Amino acid sequence: MDDIQPTTESGRAYPAQQAGAVVPGATGAPVASRPTGLAMKRRGPVAVWLGLPLVTLGIYQLVWYYKIHKELQEFDRRRVLSPAGSVLVLIFLSWTLIAPLISFHNTGKAIANAQRAAGLPVTCSPAAGTWLAFVFGLNTWYLQRQLNLVVDAYQGAAPGTEVVLSA
Repeated sequence: MDDIQPTTESGRAYPAQQAGAVVPGATGAPVASRPTGLAMKRRGPVAVWLGLPLVTLGIYQLVWYYKIHKELQEFDRRRVLSPAGSVLVLIFLSWTLIAPLISFHNTGKAIANAQRAAGLPVTCSPAAGTWLAFVFGLNTWYLQRQLNLVVDAYQGAAPGTEVVLSA
C-alpha cells in the first residue's frame, strides 16, 4: 500500500503531490490562486480636472466618473460598485448637496481599497476627496492623482489587460 500515489486525470503522479504540495489543476486538489483584475487607464489629473470639462461644458466629468467606477469594479472584482448609479447620483441628486458628497467619499474609499489591493500604502483620503469638491472642484484632480498611483504600480500593463492583485 505504500506505493500508491495520487494521480491526475492522465494517470501521472507529480512529485510535488507526494511532498504534500497542492498542484493547480489536479483533481480533488483545491486551487489556491491570487485574485486578478483588469489594469486601469492612466489619465492626466489636470486634464480631468480642468481641461476636458471646460471643452465639453462639464459633460466629461460625468463620463470620467462613470469610467473610473467601471475600471475600479473591473480592477478588483471582489468589490461591488455601481458605475451607473454613481453617475445618476451626480445627475439627479446634485441639488441635495449631501448625496454627491457621499458619492465622492465612497469613491475615495474605493480608490483606497484599490491601492490596498495593488499592494501600495493607502494614501487616498476619502475625506480629502470629499472636501476638495468645495475648493474649485479639486476633488477630481485629487482622486485621479491617487488613482494614477494604482496604475503606476503595474508599469507596462496596457489598460484592460489582466493583472495580479497583491492583497
